[in-house]
This record gives sequence, structure tokens and C-alpha cells, in this order.
Amino acid sequence: MTYKSLTHRFLLLLGFVLSSLGMFGQDLDAGKTIFRNNCAACHAGDMKTKLTGPALGGAAERWVDHGGDEALYSWIRNSQAMIDGGENEYATQLWAEWGPTVMNPFLNLSDDDIANTLAYIQGVYDGSYGPKVDPNEGPAVAEVETDNTWMFVGLAALLGLLAVVLARVVSNLNYMIKVKETGAAVQRRTLMEVLTSRGVIAFVIFALVVLGGYTTVNNAIALGRQQGYEPTQPIKFSHETHAGIQEIDCQFCHDGARRSKHSVIPAANTCMNCHRAIKNGSKYGTAELTKIYASIGYDPRSDSYIENYDQLERSEIETIYKKWIADQYVQETGGMDDEGEDQIEEQWEGIVSALTSEDLDDDKIAGPINWVRIHNLPDHAYFNHAQHVSVGKVECQTCHGPVQEMEKVYQWSPLSMGWCINCHRQTEVQFAGNEYYQAYENYHEEIQAGTRDKVTVEDIGGLECQKCHY
Repeated sequence: MTYKSLTHRFLLLLGFVLSSLGMFGQDLDAGKTIFRNNCAACHAGDMKTKLTGPALGGAAERWVDHGGDEALYSWIRNSQAMIDGGENEYATQLWAEWGPTVMNPFLNLSDDDIANTLAYIQGVYDGSYGPKVDPNEGPAVAEVETDNTWMFVGLAALLGLLAVVLARVVSNLNYMIKVKETGAAVQRRTLMEVLTSRGVIAFVIFALVVLGGYTTVNNAIALGRQQGYEPTQPIKFSHETHAGIQEIDCQFCHDGARRSKHSVIPAANTCMNCHRAIKNGSKYGTAELTKIYASIGYDPRSDSYIENYDQLERSEIETIYKKWIADQYVQETGGMDDEGEDQIEEQWEGIVSALTSEDLDDDKIAGPINWVRIHNLPDHAYFNHAQHVSVGKVECQTCHGPVQEMEKVYQWSPLSMGWCINCHRQTEVQFAGNEYYQAYENYHEEIQAGTRDKVTVEDIGGLECQKCHY
């Protein structure tokens, strides 16, 4: 090995080490955002586990002997161009191992973007980036709203009994007054006459109006935000598998959370980013993935989309996907039997049940997946995901709970007005490195002077009515 090549290798290794130590000033938070929005679909977030694509930890080091940063950057921007060129042996080796899964081109990424992303990957890989989690601490538990129904029922019963006693006392006092005035015995009113008097009836009507109003308002406030609500979805999507085991970032699928009011339900083409390659699920086999294929007209046997799919008869669609299910069963068991026939019929019935509905205009299999909404704030309450996720840097789990542990997603937090207000009172605004909050000069000056140690959302107007009810 020549002195020149040794020097080149040394400089490349030095650059890698300094990069991993953050001495080139890479913005790891920016790299995290780029990774989330571009890479997380195919590469595991722990940088150590193989997913649809290889584990990325140590990638820069592996490319040192194969062209270094220049080749690595070219690979990230357009891997297929390097493969087609055939000049880089390592690129050809990667394609042989991971093909035919194609890596998306990222021609829009600058050198700084790639450097930031690689620095973030290395930071996660070696543990130098990210919060240090105490293994003894479990996830925060959402405040559970106390049900005071029985307290109000008991209070109403007590007031009712008090009303009867007072009515009886008033009746006795009236009797004594009449006896004193007339000097003659007056017939006492019976308890039934007391209970059916105008005063008692008016009180009962008033109490019913108050109780009915309270019940109506209370139910209206809770409409659509029942804590613990866990509906059955048309497709058994496991957040535990995707967000937990595979560590796919929430914002890769719910990409609207960082840029719009709504987090958005991911379209089926987002699922296809991974499931064109992963066609047999780790838990449900072909049962749930075939529902996705059938909804968009993808034929997993030929690895292609079916032409004029929306014009096919149901029997034609049935033939296509039953063949696919049968092929997978034979591949797993070595042959078809009665159990296989039953599985084919059961899975097809599941597809029909998931993708057709009486609410739809027709009984076509093709079409969007009819997911059941879980979180639903009232129309008069304004909530913007981007404001909280991109500006406030609030983690998804703060409101949605430990979704990475949920096999079946449910409403974790109460989502009540009081719960939101308490959060605004307690949550500190992340001023450091956040350009959005540069306008609050007074607070910045107070923090620098030491007269203020924190700023909460309440301090910047988080409790103003018009912020949520404009």
C-alpha cells in the first residue's frame, strides 16, 4: 500500500471520527428530521437492526475503503446510478444483497443535509445522541378523569329527602297557624297531599331540568373523546410491531403532523414503501397485508399493479388474491390441504369484510381503507399538530401515550379542556435553538439575566380563549 493511499485512508478515517464526535458542527436535530422523513421507512431507528434496508450504524466507516464520503454521498443521492455504472464494487455488493428493493433517490439533499443525517445516525448508533432513559422509569400515565356521577346522584337524593322534610315542616307550621287563628281543630294534610302540592311538583320539575341539562352538556363535552376508546379497525395494524419493534418513526406514516393541522391517516402507498418487499407479515402472515394489496390493486405474485383494476368484477379480484394466498400457504407447508382451503376462504372473507361497507356507494373491493377514527375533538376546539410537533417539539407520546407498546391503538389521554390547560401551565417552551420564539425578546433577556429560569406555554398566551376557540 502506497504512502498516498495510506494518507488518504487516514484522512478519511479522521474525518469519520471527527464527524462522529460532532467536531464539524453538524446539526444532529436537522439530521434526525431528514432521517425521519426520508430514511425511516426502510431503515431501523436504532441503526443496528436490519429492516427493509440494511442497518445504517457505521455506514460511513464501511465506505472508507470504497470511495469514502464522495462515493457514500453519491450512493445516498442516487444509488441506482452507481449500480448501473458498475464501477463501485461495494455498491454492486449491496445491490446483490438487498435487491430488488430499490432505494429512493434523494437528489435534493445537500452535502450538509447528508452530513447532518450521517452524524445523527452515528450518534444514535453509539449512544451519544438522544435522551438517557432511566430503565426503572415507566412511561408517564395520563391523568384519568374521575367519574363523579354517583356523587351527584347521592347529592340529588339527599336534596330530594331534604325537600320532603322541609315540605312536611312547612305543612305542620301552617297547621299550627290555622289552629291558633281559628281556635278549632283543622284537618292535617297527608304526606301524599304534601308530595303532590304545587310547591313540591315545581321543585321536582326544576330538579329534572337541572339534571337533564347537566347530563346533556356533560355527554356533549365528552362526545368523540372517550378515554380508553379502542375500536376494531378493518386491518389489524400493530403499532407495537411498526413503531416499537421496527422503530419506524410516527411522522413517517403520519407525515402531516409536522406540516399541517391534521396528522393525516397514511395512504396505502405509504404502506407499500415497505410491503412491496415484505409480503408476509410477522404476526398475521398474508391475512392483513393482502387487504392492503386488494384495496389498491397490487398483485404481489407479479410484483405489479393491475391495469383497470377498478373495472374488474369481484370474482376476478377473488381469483387473483386467492391464488396469492394459496401460493404462500404451499410455500410455507409444502402442499395444499383442507386447512389451506379453509385459510384461503377465511382470508378472502376478511378482505371483503374490511374493504366493503354499507356506507359506501357500491360493493367494490377497490378503494380507500375505511379506518375507524379514534381521536376526535369537537369542531369548536382548534388544535394544530404542526404547532405542537414542529414548533413546540412535543413528542407524539405526550398526547397519544406509549403507542409503540400498543398492539391495538386506543385513546390514551382524556383530551379534555382541563387536561390541555394543565399541560399549557406545566410545559416549558423550548427556546434554545428554536427560531420560532425569537420574537419573545423580553423572555430571552430575562433568562440570560437569570431573573427567569423558564417560560411556560401559559406565559406566551397558551391560556387565552381565542387560541383554541376563535
